[in-house]
Amino acid sequence: MKTTGTDRFFVAAVYTVLAVCTLAVSLPFLYVVLVSFATKHEVLSRGFFLFPYEWTLNSYQFLFREHNFLKAFQNSLWITFIGTIINIILTSLMAYALAKRWLIGRKTINMLVLFTMLFNGGIIPTYLIVNSLHLLDSYWSLWLTAAIAPFHLIVMRSFFQSFPVELEESSRIDGCGELRLFWNIVVPLSMPAIATFTLFYMVQNWNTFFNALIYINDSDKWPLQVYLRQMLIESADSSMSLDIEGFEYGPPVKMATVVVTAVPLLVVYPFLQKYFNQGMLLGSVKG
Repeated sequence: MKTTGTDRFFVAAVYTVLAVCTLAVSLPFLYVVLVSFATKHEVLSRGFFLFPYEWTLNSYQFLFREHNFLKAFQNSLWITFIGTIINIILTSLMAYALAKRWLIGRKTINMLVLFTMLFNGGIIPTYLIVNSLHLLDSYWSLWLTAAIAPFHLIVMRSFFQSFPVELEESSRIDGCGELRLFWNIVVPLSMPAIATFTLFYMVQNWNTFFNALIYINDSDKWPLQVYLRQMLIESADSSMSLDIEGFEYGPPVKMATVVVTAVPLLVVYPFLQKYFNQGMLLGSVKG
C-alpha cells in the first residue's frame, strides 16, 4: 500500500506521543529504583539524578534486618493470599448464580449489585458494623468488607451468560449436579476470567491501606502500606528518625521499601499475562 506524506507524519506523531507517554510512566519508577541504591548524602546533595556516583545495598540490607518491615511484608502476603481466594470464590459463585435466568429474584439482586456501584453506606456505618461483629484488629475486617467487587461480578456474570445452554444440558444428562457442573466444566473453561480477576484482586489486597488504617490498630498486624505511612511519619519527626541501630529512614530506604513492595506483583504478572490478554475481552461483543 502506497503511503503519503500525511500518513508518514501521522505515524511519526503517534510514535512520538507513545514515546513521551512511555517515558513519563517509566522515568519515575526508574528514578525510585536507582535512588534506592544511592547513599543518603548523595540524594540530599545532588537532588534529582538517575545514576548514583556510589552504589550501595545498605538500604536493602537495613530493610531485610528490620523486624517491623519483615512482619509487615509477611502480613501483606497473608492478607493478599487469603483475601484473593475469598474474592475469587465468592465472586465466581455469585456471578454463576446470577447468570442463571431461572434464578428467582435475579433481576432484583442484579439491581442491588448495580446500586452498590453508585452508592455505599459510608465509612461510619461500615465501621459500626465491623465493630459490632467484633472484627476490629482482625483480618476478616479487610476480607469481608471488600469480598466482592461489583464491577468484577457483573463482568464475570456476563462471561458465564455467554456459555451455550447445550453444554449445561448435556452435562445434566450425564448426571452432573450444579456444584459438579460448576467445578468440573465451568471453572476450567473460565480460566481466562478467573486469572484476570485474580490479578485485579491481588493488586487490591496487596495495596490495601485505608481499611487497614481504620480497622487494624495492632501494629504487629499492619500491612506494608500502613508500615510505609508509619515510616514517613517517623522520618518527618527528628526525635523518631533513628531506629535502634542508628540507621536513619532516609530517602534511599524509602525508595527501597517502595521497590520491594512492588516486586511481588511484578513477579506474579508474567505467569498470568497469557490469561490476562484473553480476559481483557470478557463480556465484549465478538463478531
